[in-house]
Amino acid sequence: MSSTQPKPPVALTIAGSDSGGGAGIVADLKTFEAHGVWGTTAIVAVTAQNTLGVQAFETLPPDLVARQVESVASDIGVDAAKTGMLASAALVTTVAEAVEAAGIRRLVVDPVFVSKHGDTLLADDAVDALRTRLLPLASVVTPNLPEAERLVDGRITTRDAMADAARDLVGLGVDVAMVKGGHLEGEQSPDCVWVAGADEPVWLEGSRIPGRHTHGTGCVLSAAIAAELAKGMEPADACVAGKRFVERAIAAGVELGAGVGPVNPGWERQAAR
Repeated sequence: MSSTQPKPPVALTIAGSDSGGGAGIVADLKTFEAHGVWGTTAIVAVTAQNTLGVQAFETLPPDLVARQVESVASDIGVDAAKTGMLASAALVTTVAEAVEAAGIRRLVVDPVFVSKHGDTLLADDAVDALRTRLLPLASVVTPNLPEAERLVDGRITTRDAMADAARDLVGLGVDVAMVKGGHLEGEQSPDCVWVAGADEPVWLEGSRIPGRHTHGTGCVLSAAIAAELAKGMEPADACVAGKRFVERAIAAGVELGAGVGPVNPGWERQAAR
């Protein structure tokens, strides 16, 4: 008797590695698995990284990145994809072309500019390529406040400014913009979600979770959204589900390293033990 299982939803992460296991490709795959989604990868860069920072990284040749996307899409198929660290304008352009060529329709863009430790992971000349080449392909974009400031070229220190930024990002061709409020002052950490065609945003409220376990937060959130998209959820609903998932992952942070500890995408499995 065959024990072969039905084809699962498939998600593709296009991002960099994290040798410490807390962010990037590794965190994405853990998150996909937690959602019952088959995870596939197109590795853009390899980092030497731990809870203290990024000590070094090397990017892969753009053609090899494109071939990874093509290989997965042409055989296994891609129900949804996400991008993370893309490093350079050439890689941003290559990824946009590869996503278009593969016919990937559900794409989450996590515009990774710097690491949680402040290490630069995206060249200055790549910002315009991100705006003009990748964002118009995105179902969802998930910038934090510093990233949103770079993308819309303006300061964001209030909820009103967050809403303006989210609306402007939708104006660049994104279906849903989720501007994360973790950098706001105060005890609350609200996220602003603006859906294309809407007259006003939806606010996802949340209390700030104390502790040092925030490494990988953005990766896990965007991967959770991509996983929900792969399973057929609508983008705005996937943002809500992703926020709730990452809140639990932060609260269940893992005691590893001496610096910024990683969040835990496997919180549900551990809670069931």
